[in-house]
Amino acid sequence: MNSIPLVELHSSTAANVKTTQTTCPYCGVGCGVTAKVTQTALGQKVTVEGDLNHPSNYGKLCIKGSNLADTLGLETRVLHPMLGRKANRIQSNWDTAITTIADKFQQCIDDYGRDSIAFYVSGQLLTEDYYAVNKFVKGYLGTANIDTNSRLCMSSAVAAHKRAFGEDLVPASYEDFEHTDMVVLVGSNTAWCHPVLYQRIMKAKEQRDLFVVVIDPRFTSTCEAADLHLPILPGQDVALFNGLLQYLSKNNYADHAFIQNYTDGLAQALESSTSESEIESVATRTGISVEKLQLFFEKFAQTEKIMSLFSMGVNQSSRGVDKANSIINCHLLTGKIGKLGAAPFSMTGQPNAMGGREVGGLANMLASHMDLDNPSHRQLVQQFWQSPYIADSVGLKAVDLFQAVESGKIKAIWIMATNPVVSMPDADQIKRALEQCELVVVSDICQDTDTTAYADVLLPALGWGEKDGTVTNSERRISRQRAFLDAPDEAKADWWAIAQVAKKMGFSGFNYINSHEIFIEHGQLSSYENAPLAERNETSHFRYFNLQGLSHLTAEEYDELAPIQWPVIDKNQVDADVSRLFQQGEFSHANGKAKFIATSAIDPVNQTDQEYPLILNTGRIRDQWHTMSRTGLSANLANHRAEPYCELHPNDALKYGIKDGELIEVRSKWGLCVLRAQIGDNIRRGQIFAPIHWNDQVASDARIGKVVNPVVDAISGEPEFKHTPVTIQPFYIQWQGVLYVRQGFEHIVQPTIQKTVWWTKVMQTKAVRFELADRQKFSTTTEQLKRLLPFTDEDFEWLNLEDQSAQISHSVVLKNGVLIASLYIAPTDLLPDRDWLASLFKRERLSAMHRKALLAGQAMSMGNNDGPLVCSCFKVGKNKIIQTIKENNINNEKQVTACLKAGGNCGSCLPEIRGLIKACQTEYAE
Repeated sequence: MNSIPLVELHSSTAANVKTTQTTCPYCGVGCGVTAKVTQTALGQKVTVEGDLNHPSNYGKLCIKGSNLADTLGLETRVLHPMLGRKANRIQSNWDTAITTIADKFQQCIDDYGRDSIAFYVSGQLLTEDYYAVNKFVKGYLGTANIDTNSRLCMSSAVAAHKRAFGEDLVPASYEDFEHTDMVVLVGSNTAWCHPVLYQRIMKAKEQRDLFVVVIDPRFTSTCEAADLHLPILPGQDVALFNGLLQYLSKNNYADHAFIQNYTDGLAQALESSTSESEIESVATRTGISVEKLQLFFEKFAQTEKIMSLFSMGVNQSSRGVDKANSIINCHLLTGKIGKLGAAPFSMTGQPNAMGGREVGGLANMLASHMDLDNPSHRQLVQQFWQSPYIADSVGLKAVDLFQAVESGKIKAIWIMATNPVVSMPDADQIKRALEQCELVVVSDICQDTDTTAYADVLLPALGWGEKDGTVTNSERRISRQRAFLDAPDEAKADWWAIAQVAKKMGFSGFNYINSHEIFIEHGQLSSYENAPLAERNETSHFRYFNLQGLSHLTAEEYDELAPIQWPVIDKNQVDADVSRLFQQGEFSHANGKAKFIATSAIDPVNQTDQEYPLILNTGRIRDQWHTMSRTGLSANLANHRAEPYCELHPNDALKYGIKDGELIEVRSKWGLCVLRAQIGDNIRRGQIFAPIHWNDQVASDARIGKVVNPVVDAISGEPEFKHTPVTIQPFYIQWQGVLYVRQGFEHIVQPTIQKTVWWTKVMQTKAVRFELADRQKFSTTTEQLKRLLPFTDEDFEWLNLEDQSAQISHSVVLKNGVLIASLYIAPTDLLPDRDWLASLFKRERLSAMHRKALLAGQAMSMGNNDGPLVCSCFKVGKNKIIQTIKENNINNEKQVTACLKAGGNCGSCLPEIRGLIKACQTEYAE
């Protein structure tokens, strides 16, 4: 089957329905999406489902992708260029904004030099946007001070690939997971972070004898169906894989012919790992039992086809590059690479992290997989661009870049499609840097984020559904992201904004009319003086990344481009030609060989001490994405993990005087935040875990980034998000409560809510929920109630119930019989069921029984209390699933789906359902 036929129905119109094939904007799986826009009497209605023909997902979507339509409203959008920081911001126009940026950039160059300007961009950009901005910065402004939030998730993998293979590439495809005999998931909660690929692995496991290993400090949802979980101590991956390398070598499991013909450097790699030559020493260092290590080593040694998928748990480390190389070393030693079902596989976090790598999105790279520190590469790129300048030294990586902003070395910064005040480590340092920067430009779709507050120029960008271009997923598959909605008001493509500033500064080479023209130029650069593998010689600039076959597409062919993996030498090539690389043993180093990299196990930087005795690990959760600017708009995604929380072991909870569900303060040398305690034995003693998503727009004090250690990998510059020394303590409060406000009225209560010492905001259907807590004793006086519920108009009807001795206050506000707000102040165990409360806001009218129940804070019948949400698609809670498991003596997740539908749509909740079944079986056994 050809991989580049024209898409037969990429965009069609039938009656009042327009159907468009596009690509999901979330994780690195790169799922194909079918978007349908229906014209109704009330306006446009958008529905989203998986694209059955897209080879990355074949119609499957996770819960985030399934709810994309919820995120397309314009209520939070920036729709016009704006000038001035938040308090003094005024609406402007594009001409003024472009002139402001261009004039300041030129002044910075004249007064301080080219390196006084910086850009911080994002894996959310399309490849065409990414290409235009890198061309402008590195080839025209003449600085390499452009980095990307992809630095935070996969730059260690980039460096490891280049050291081992000579080029940054993933040599396999998702298809390989269906043909392998063993999957090793390292530092990846795949079930939550890449659910569609995880389901693909689980389907393969059902159909054949597939052995799954999970290497993770925590017992996550990914571990539920694993054959072996290795609960490694934080930062000890190098020790583990060096131990495996030694075991394979000592027991003669090496592929000597492969090593001899296709690799260099084995002796040095073995020498550097001698301290892990005994399995007992590996067990001591990693915290994994000898028995589990022995099983893992034997299985790896004796299994011919192995896929080792590694992700953020490997990359986000001060030793991330060595961790990745230690994994790759084991595949090189055994020749388990370049074959069906056998390869190391780096899984990226963002939809276009790979596309950003193609165009040189990192500060140490040039476009088309060329190196900024290579003079011949610089000459080649400048020659192709015909640019007046070319950056001649590596630029500042993310953490160093913002430190240079704070020190005043960088005078102007342009931030595109990212929110560093939330996502960066030591995040309050980013605030300080932006506060004093002379010019901060932000391109975004959201008017109010933690970062846009510091924008001197705020530019309205196009969002998903409006922008048009390409993205590249983790298996090197280029897919079209097509527009199916009109651009709202003055929102423009990011490449267009860059081109306008470039032209305003007098630069040629940016007269692009559309994304097609940029893609063609990108493709032509990829093949410029790039000899195909068959023509490779000692003097050629060979790179696997080559889009020669796509470099002359017509506008129609580009518009109808089907998903295709690179390299693309011939647009009519078949998938099998490129689905796995290195089949001929040809690597990208000058001598054509791969390199073993000597790595040594050392302790992570900044170990714990008496003041900071615990290790903080951060990561993602199932139903949210990055800093919640999009997913936070969806009520369907809000309730799985509704509040910012912190996982900790029961023994640590006892030691620090913390109870489950109470608020705790997490503190490091860099900052502190307040989270809800979630106590369980899925995490080791001495470790805690907190999600990365919450920001200052939706919570008072939950930006975990400001707590995170800013130390970085010395090679990749990727920050250490998995190993921050912290301490915890109870966050003492006088009262807590929950407030529900009907959507459209939340602005009335928001100013008062934000004055409480702790709050978090959760989107619900028809309502907004606020969890509240304060350190001042709650008074049930009318004055204090009306400060929290300032509905003083005579049109509002109030219902109140007070018990001052028990510190209980229930208040209900109605208007014309419609529920407007409800506030409950009470001890935690007496607060009402949240799902029940939310359901009442869906009613047009309340009966007398509903009013009584609201005032009492309890449904007349509590039989509908399904418990914490597990299945977001069908709104099935934990209690309901447990009840069904017990009543029907269920022993597999398919039976739960048959009874409740839970798990029958996107499948994201299946790992948790498996966990509940296991828990019930354990209870039976006891």
